[in-house]
Amino acid sequence: MDLLYFAWVRERIGTGHEQVDPPAEVASVGELIAWLAQRSPGHAEAFAEPSRLRAAIDQRFVPLETPLGNPREIAIFPPVTGG
Repeated sequence: MDLLYFAWVRERIGTGHEQVDPPAEVASVGELIAWLAQRSPGHAEAFAEPSRLRAAIDQRFVPLETPLGNPREIAIFPPVTGG
């Protein structure tokens, strides 16, 4: 699956995009984030506080408890603020 990272998530990981193949037991967005946190020190730092993250599956905002299904793309980003 394609992952997109934005803002400080991208900065901490060191890339804005990666392709991963998580194991079958990773069934929700929150479980994906926990699995990703083990990939590198940058991932661990970016995903240390999942409650500070938002996600979108195929460009639709979803809660972290959402089942993954078979997405083409998952975006992970901090909350959006206006200005």
